[in-house]
Amino acid sequence: MTPSFTIRPARTSDVAEIRRLVKPLADKRVLLEKEAVAYFESIQEFKIAEASNGEVIGCGALHVMWEDIAEVRTLATSSNWQGQGVGRALLEALLAGAVSLGVNRVFCLTFEVDFFTHHGFEVMADQSAVDPEVYSELLRSQDEGVAEFLDLARVKPNTLGNTRMIRAV
Repeated sequence: MTPSFTIRPARTSDVAEIRRLVKPLADKRVLLEKEAVAYFESIQEFKIAEASNGEVIGCGALHVMWEDIAEVRTLATSSNWQGQGVGRALLEALLAGAVSLGVNRVFCLTFEVDFFTHHGFEVMADQSAVDPEVYSELLRSQDEGVAEFLDLARVKPNTLGNTRMIRAV
C-alpha cells in the first residue's frame, strides 16, 4: 500500500517545515538556503505536500516573473518520500497554477535535469526565452531568481553548475 499525501496551499505555519526540507539540500548546495523572512514574504507562492498523518513532506513555489513566464522555486521532497510521486505532484500543481494565472512558460534553475526533462522541460540554450524589451524590464527587478534567470554575473557564485530549463504549459 502506497502512503497517501495531498497537495495544498502553504500557510505561514509551514515556514519552519519548508526550511527543514530545504536545509539538507542547501547543505549539499542543491538549493539556496533563505532567511525565514523570505519564505514568509513569498508564502502565497508555495504549495505543500502533506502526508495523511499531517507531516509536511514536500514543498515548491511558483514565482511569476513577467506576463508570460514564471519560475518553479524551492521544489523539495523529504528524503523518506523521494521516488513516491511527491515531487511530480507538486510540480503538476505548480504548473496548473501557472496556467490559471495566464502564464504560458515556466523556467527552473536546477541540478535535477533528469527530473525536469522527464516532466517536459528543456535546457535553455540562450536568452531567447524573453524578447529584448522584456529583458530590459526584468533587469530592474531586485529579485535574485530573476537575476538567475537573466544569468547576471552577480549571481554566478550561487548558480555555478545549475542548468537553466524551460517548458511551455
